[in-house]
Amino acid sequence: MTKIRTGAEHHSLAAKHHEQAARHHHQAAKHYEERDYAHAAHQALIGHSHTQQAIFHGGEATKYHAEHYGRAAPSAGIA
Repeated sequence: MTKIRTGAEHHSLAAKHHEQAARHHHQAAKHYEERDYAHAAHQALIGHSHTQQAIFHGGEATKYHAEHYGRAAPSAGIA
């Protein structure tokens, strides 16, 4: 069963997945420099998965905001 999350929870999960993706991509680059191509590919795939999760949760946070506040993005007047 899927938990219903708030926009803030989705935003927080998106940030966490983004950070995890960055760590895995950094490790992939390190393994690649060491010519350990199998581990580099593995870390890159894990990083890609976290990137996809970050995009998903970012989109869900946007949908939540649009449903509750009537617009998908902050107006220019807010910035």
